[in-house]
Amino acid sequence: MAEPLSVVMNEQTQRFEVTLDGEVAFTEYHLHPDYITLPHTVAPPAFEGKGVGSTLAKAALDYAREHGLKVKPACPFIAGYIQKHPEWQDLVHPTFRERLGLPA
Repeated sequence: MAEPLSVVMNEQTQRFEVTLDGEVAFTEYHLHPDYITLPHTVAPPAFEGKGVGSTLAKAALDYAREHGLKVKPACPFIAGYIQKHPEWQDLVHPTFRERLGLPA
């Protein structure tokens, strides 16, 4: 059985990161007083099919929930993840709800 993936919140680079076999996958973030913007996710080809993108999305969204932040999912991967997982949709910032096809 594979070990669970470990996500590190790297405040210096403003990224949630997973390291696997010497490579790093990440979701960038920008913190604001009442919301977090998630502009970009990168996962090298070696990470495909290992659930790394979902793990990064969950870590970023968990962080937002734990800190009472709304989410501006500018990253298409994160936006798609939220659309597929209704349990996160309450976190979407009002200015992004229409983009994701969510009620205001």
